[in-house]
Amino acid sequence: WVPFITDELMGGDINTNTIIVGHSSGAEAAMRVCEDRKLAGLVLVSACHTDLGEPNERSSGWYPPSGGPWKWQAIRENSNGNIIMLHSTDDPFIPIDEPRHVASSIGCNTVLREFHDKSHFFHPCNEIIQAVIDVLEVALADNFGAF
Repeated sequence: WVPFITDELMGGDINTNTIIVGHSSGAEAAMRVCEDRKLAGLVLVSACHTDLGEPNERSSGWYPPSGGPWKWQAIRENSNGNIIMLHSTDDPFIPIDEPRHVASSIGCNTVLREFHDKSHFFHPCNEIIQAVIDVLEVALADNFGAF
């Protein structure tokens, strides 16, 4: 999947100007991409770090052991720590301990914004848009100085 994302979806043009937004399994895909490529930042929505015992998730190859161990330090360094995570405590699929583990494992400036009424973020919402804006502002400040 990572080659498909980087080569087909992104045309091979992933660089330090790229912000990837990933939702659910897409958040894990975004983290895997960031393990090997420098990015401007990440927005991770409803992220987890295990397959949660789900056979379909296990077969995806994102999760250890089949996907290899998570490279938390590489994710942190390749994103300059510019990561915002969004998760809701009423998510019916991913318990809140999962994104908390991801945030603490990446460390640095990773921000976990917890909500109590967004379920699995099934619908676009202003909170996601604001997270993208916030990651973009940090990336711009890093590249061009505070504005």
